[in-house]
Amino acid sequence: MEVRSNSAAENPSAASPPQNRHRPSSAVPPSKKPLASPQPVDTTSVSQRLQKELMALMMSGGDLGVSAFPDGESIFTWIGTIEGGKGTLYEGLSYKLSLRFPLDYPFKPPQVKFESMCFHPNVDQFGNICLDILQDKWSSAYDCRTILLSIQSLLEEPNLESPLNSYAAALWNDKEDYRRMIHKQFFAGEALESN
Repeated sequence: MEVRSNSAAENPSAASPPQNRHRPSSAVPPSKKPLASPQPVDTTSVSQRLQKELMALMMSGGDLGVSAFPDGESIFTWIGTIEGGKGTLYEGLSYKLSLRFPLDYPFKPPQVKFESMCFHPNVDQFGNICLDILQDKWSSAYDCRTILLSIQSLLEEPNLESPLNSYAAALWNDKEDYRRMIHKQFFAGEALESN
């Protein structure tokens, strides 16, 4: 770090004359200038990364109660499945999720949403998920397997400080009523899907 002495403070006669502090209206402060647009995205490398993640997930994910596969022809849209963990309030339930990977993945997180009805403090009625690694704590080191395992873990360990479903958050400490609501919403959602 460079340290500069304040010559004006040390030698008052060396102070420079006052400068015009008003900028012309057309001048933009350096901190307000728009950043240069990033280079075009190489979708081939993104596709290759997603192919690798798919293979890794196929090799190990099922053993952990998570799986995901492309939905149709696009490698950028997947359907995932999460099994409720053993010994948790979600045990025996299987949830379907949609994953939409952006063209600049892994530098931006995918959009992940529950497609099955899920009663949980951090999941809203539309299936949106409040999970830090899908928002401000995202890292390009994360992959699809990490995301699914984090959501599976979130089922039993909600963040009650940031609920999307305040009723579920309030009910969390009453395990019996909470379990009833989990099953009520899950099976109501299955009934809707089968119609």
